[in-house]
Amino acid sequence: MWHDVLPALAEAGWRALAPDLPGYGDSEPDPPGTWERHVQALERFVRELDLGPVALVTHDWGVPIGLRWACENPGAVSALAISDGGFFADRRWHDLANVMRTPGKGEELISSYTREGFFATMRTVSSGMTEAALEDYWKAFADDTRRLGHLELYRSGDFEKLAPYEGCVAALGVPALIVWGEEDRFASVQMAHRFHEELPGSELAIFEDAGHFVWDDEPERAARVLVDFLERRAG
Repeated sequence: MWHDVLPALAEAGWRALAPDLPGYGDSEPDPPGTWERHVQALERFVRELDLGPVALVTHDWGVPIGLRWACENPGAVSALAISDGGFFADRRWHDLANVMRTPGKGEELISSYTREGFFATMRTVSSGMTEAALEDYWKAFADDTRRLGHLELYRSGDFEKLAPYEGCVAALGVPALIVWGEEDRFASVQMAHRFHEELPGSELAIFEDAGHFVWDDEPERAARVLVDFLERRAG
């Protein structure tokens, strides 16, 4: 996902880090793979590398993980980039997530995944998936422990947990960029507009031909928008 973003940020003079959360990419699982566990993992990562304040770039599940961490650690972020994921207590899960949250049905689904089937499915929701990107995404399904981590994550994702965080992102008072694929089937573009309305002074970039995986579908354009935002608002 971040293959084009990282070099663009480095060329612009930023130190850019893209951690694999436990059980994803090249990081070993650290069960249980719950929402709370991933927030703790992010906190350890930032603390052990002595980072901060950081410009936090989030996508998909990275949005509720990253924003929850940011709200629990005021002053830890200098800017935010939010893409294709929600942080709203009144949100409702999409159909695939509801299956994964259902005992029995989730196990049946996750155990049925094959590499070939996964690649084919990902290509239907993203116009820009490279073979390298697909291989990286597949790592999260490489064994039973990693697959179980997906179920643990979704089953811990009760949106009512966000009620205490209402208004906290705006209260951070940091520059914010919202990047979204207009054709996102999982996180509606309406959420992008909601973030934009709720975060004073935020900037909104919607890519009309991109879907949920906006950083894969529009890698160069999305990277340019991010670099430009950081240079103007967080430099």
